[in-house]
Amino acid sequence: MNTEFGFLRITTAVPRVTVADPVSNAVAILKMLKQHKSSDVVVFPELAVSAYCCGDLFHHKSLLDGVLQQIERIASEAPVKEQVVMVGAPIAHGDALYNCVVVINNGQIVGVVPKQFLPNYKEFYEARWFSPGRPGLTPEVKLWSQSAPFGTELLFTSQSGNGSSKAVIFAEICEAIWMPIPPSSMAALAGANVICNLSASDETVGKADYRRGLVTGQSGRCICAYAYTSSGPTESTSDLVYGGHAMIAEAGMLLAESTRVGDTMETQRDAYSVSADVDIERLQTERRTTVTFADSKAAYGVPDYRSIEVKLNKKQKELLRFVPAKPFVPAENAVLHDRCAEVFGIQTAGLAKRLECLGNKPQLTIGISGGLDSTLALLVATKACDSVGISRRCIRAVTMPGYGTTDKTLKNARDLMKALGVTVSEMDIRELVLLEFKELSKATGYKPFGKIKLDPKLSVDGFVKKVMAVPKDSRQDLVFENVQARRRTELLMNMGFVLGTGDMSELWLGWCTYNADHQSMYNVNCSVPKTLVKFLVKYLAKEQFDSPVRETLLSIAETAISPELLPPAANGKIAQNTEETVGPYELHDFFLYHIARHGFSAKKIQFLAKYAEGWDRKYTAKEISYWLKVNLQRAFAQQYKRDDVPNGPKVGSVSLSPRGDWRMPSDASVAAWIKSLS
Repeated sequence: MNTEFGFLRITTAVPRVTVADPVSNAVAILKMLKQHKSSDVVVFPELAVSAYCCGDLFHHKSLLDGVLQQIERIASEAPVKEQVVMVGAPIAHGDALYNCVVVINNGQIVGVVPKQFLPNYKEFYEARWFSPGRPGLTPEVKLWSQSAPFGTELLFTSQSGNGSSKAVIFAEICEAIWMPIPPSSMAALAGANVICNLSASDETVGKADYRRGLVTGQSGRCICAYAYTSSGPTESTSDLVYGGHAMIAEAGMLLAESTRVGDTMETQRDAYSVSADVDIERLQTERRTTVTFADSKAAYGVPDYRSIEVKLNKKQKELLRFVPAKPFVPAENAVLHDRCAEVFGIQTAGLAKRLECLGNKPQLTIGISGGLDSTLALLVATKACDSVGISRRCIRAVTMPGYGTTDKTLKNARDLMKALGVTVSEMDIRELVLLEFKELSKATGYKPFGKIKLDPKLSVDGFVKKVMAVPKDSRQDLVFENVQARRRTELLMNMGFVLGTGDMSELWLGWCTYNADHQSMYNVNCSVPKTLVKFLVKYLAKEQFDSPVRETLLSIAETAISPELLPPAANGKIAQNTEETVGPYELHDFFLYHIARHGFSAKKIQFLAKYAEGWDRKYTAKEISYWLKVNLQRAFAQQYKRDDVPNGPKVGSVSLSPRGDWRMPSDASVAAWIKSLS
């Protein structure tokens, strides 16, 4: 177990089974264990030592004795002692036979868990051979040469880890997860954060989807890791075929899934498995955050459980887990279209409701810069008008070129507004801004860039020449930028109901001018991070628009991100690149997600970034550390802006609204977070 960051490696294994031959099955299990020495927990299917389909042979002493002998062999010959191994086996106890999970650790059998719910309907006939596990059974069972704790209320707790990353493991068998209240639900309330299900689920048409939903759903409801493995096609096929479906889920998310009988892949008849590192620390944080989880203990009551300590390897390992570099962006798979449509639909529905509250003839004002954020907001606005039957002409789209506006972005803004059929206005703000500079000069002695003297008769053209003469490295002037941003917002506010365009990444970093682009009457982008804004604009361009709008949208998506407040380069191109100043947005969104969503330490985020897949380019450890420090410092320093934001819809699992997900003091110290980076 990775004790520093709380990762536990689980393997769900599907061995090649020989029906009613415990010796061959033990050999197959040991062979697989040798292949998974790095795993902390290895889970084999239901009745794997005997095979599930032994029928009336379960009542034969030769089979049962052979099973006991081979279980002890597996325990003694297991190649890794500090590993939890779960195998399914028939175990006689007193006058009854039980379908059990046998738990092996440190060369010993540390627990035996009987199956509680025995299917005895349709193709299942388990009650013919087995008795159900019930609370109150004799607490110990005699095996071949040793005894072990016996019961349905056993929790296996690792000695590794700290309070936030200690694994508490519970085992249930097959039918349990199909029950109205699975035993794992109560075990989770008692502290179990890793649930292992040993199953023998036959494959029928459509069953795999339902089974997958059960596993991911139970992991979500219980805020736990759920490891599921099932008997494969080498079981008897007299009447049924077993799919060999193996899965590992965490908090509602499927981390790993095997092939199975009936999928599009060729059926595997040899042994196979899937492995993944589950994040115990994340699960613990999620449970503490979801306060109703703890409330459930009082509501339902929690039975008494016996805790059995198990030993796990404390050696650090390379991470075996898919870490998306862009956690806010939908994966390129079959759900891509649905996910994008969902995000856009939430934004649209939020604005549509607000439009209905503005009367019969609402007037919506939005500033269009030719950049990503205002483009997405305008697309949402036009869709919202369409959905409530209001003419798009009620949208006054205003482009306001200033001292940093380039020909490309201005053209894109004009083309987009015209193509979407909104009311178009254009206001050159340079004269107004220069007038304000002059007034500031009178009052405070302000000189743009610290050197430009503001003669009362200075014209816009004359001022532009002076500005262009300032070396790029000397163009650090917040007043020069903020006056333009505030002037634009003032003009928009004086025209009517303003639709904000700023995104969540900018709000996290404070990359907005207070009481300028920071403010509006409603903001549809408030919980959409920059990486997702860019993705959505590209998606909408390809899925919902034809030429020439498509080309305009794609041009906007490929334009360098910039507030265009500083003068362009001599060649007319954007000179103020936001990501060169504040850092790559894909990194900042990665940091934002893991800080705000999971509360991870800076050191853990660095660790995850090392393994993340899907970056636009490769980042060095030094770059990641540098920009993470910038992210933390800005996020803490700029909370006062997040305390004062307009209404807007929550779209994903993270929101920075002070009325919703994120409540943080504006004067909190970042020292502890920065210290953990050293």
